[in-house]
Amino acid sequence: MPSSPDSLHQPILAWYDEHARDLPWRRTEASAWSVMVSEFMLQQTPVARVLPVHEAWLERWPTPAALAAEEPGEAVRAWGRLGYPRRALRLHGAATAICERHGGDVPTDHAALLDLPGVGDYTAAAIASFAFGQRHVVLDTNVRRVFARAVGGVEFPANSVTRAERDLATSLLPDDAATAATWAVAVMELGALVCTAKDPRCPACPISAQCAWLAAGKPAYDGPPRKVQGYAGTDRQVRGRLLGVVRDAEHAVPKAHLDLVWDEPVQRERALASLLDDGLLVRVPAGDEEWYALP
Repeated sequence: MPSSPDSLHQPILAWYDEHARDLPWRRTEASAWSVMVSEFMLQQTPVARVLPVHEAWLERWPTPAALAAEEPGEAVRAWGRLGYPRRALRLHGAATAICERHGGDVPTDHAALLDLPGVGDYTAAAIASFAFGQRHVVLDTNVRRVFARAVGGVEFPANSVTRAERDLATSLLPDDAATAATWAVAVMELGALVCTAKDPRCPACPISAQCAWLAAGKPAYDGPPRKVQGYAGTDRQVRGRLLGVVRDAEHAVPKAHLDLVWDEPVQRERALASLLDDGLLVRVPAGDEEWYALP
């Protein structure tokens, strides 16, 4: 543990002030809706892939009400190839709830954010912090890795957030709300740009002199196996291909077109059934043949 939280605050905040990326959802003119859209899109998706989709999304739907007025299938279509398209449905559901419960404005209250469809602990805290400058613990993968190394002396955190991690993050949170909000994004940026999962740039780190992991000689991770998400040949890949055919079509698509997407019929049918279960596709009555469309 550092001698005091302040010994971490000053160098990390100063580093962020100099090195922060200019991202549209971080600008002073960014709306709370822009921040919220970015948080949904950035889940398990790199910033470079999110930027053009985020820009197009805000041009088309600059407010929650604009999105809520559209069919949910349009959100899925606009999501494009960001992956994990259920996020698009959840964002549409959140926009609808915002209009129904909050007059079309993203709520400032953390509990109200948490009550929106698709918004969990991390997302609620991130929106409250980054959009409204509130004091909350924001624990994403990057933040957890920085704390694990700098304070815990281990290469990677546990697979899931622990109570000890949350207590540590709380103890490190600056007292002032505005500073705490900047701290949350600063630590996240440090993990994204310097304290990366692979090939961390320790000489460029503003707290390298205090890092417990570096001081211990950067010992290799020896905890439980870390989750590695494959893609090739998985149901997720099949789902993506099936959804892509329907998303790129102007109208409903016959089942025969979907059958051409993947040779293995059992996996293909399983993936198609899961898309229907998730509400990402719907069956369209059309004579004797099955047709599919976005919701």
